[in-house]
Amino acid sequence: MRLFLFLISFILLFATIQYAQTGDVKIGRDASRLTQTQGAFFDYSDPNSLNIKVSVWGFVKYPGQYLVPAYSTALDVFSYAGGPTESAHLDDLRIYRTFEDSTQQLYKFNYNDLLWEKNLNKVVPPPALLPGDIFVVPGEPRFYFKDYLQVTISIVSTLISLTILILNITRN
Repeated sequence: MRLFLFLISFILLFATIQYAQTGDVKIGRDASRLTQTQGAFFDYSDPNSLNIKVSVWGFVKYPGQYLVPAYSTALDVFSYAGGPTESAHLDDLRIYRTFEDSTQQLYKFNYNDLLWEKNLNKVVPPPALLPGDIFVVPGEPRFYFKDYLQVTISIVSTLISLTILILNITRN
């Protein structure tokens, strides 16, 4: 029986090695068609133009690093990232920029102005994106009823367990 299992294992291993060496199998993926991979890298590049890498952090649907055309605006990248979550603060969007001499600059803008301001001449547009920019969407996590219920049940079950433990110790 052991000899039979050994022979079958050997044949399967040999067949796998022969198949992998035929050239019909390509391990990995063609990088030119890479659109999204694990690790939150998103490729929205334009093959006919210059592309830059920017990062999007915070309360957006798909945070991560984005490869976008150089002509993309902050609002384009905001859209690529899936838009804001429910708990995002749209009045305090930020772009962090680090220059070659290691100085840093922070640009703040208010997305609510773009949405609700009637006179667009008063609206300050977000700055153009540069390579290495970090676009941050701040926010505050929200608690829903299920979150409060979960915390309450955890506390109540801990108190019940402690009460049962104390009763068992005092009875003996």
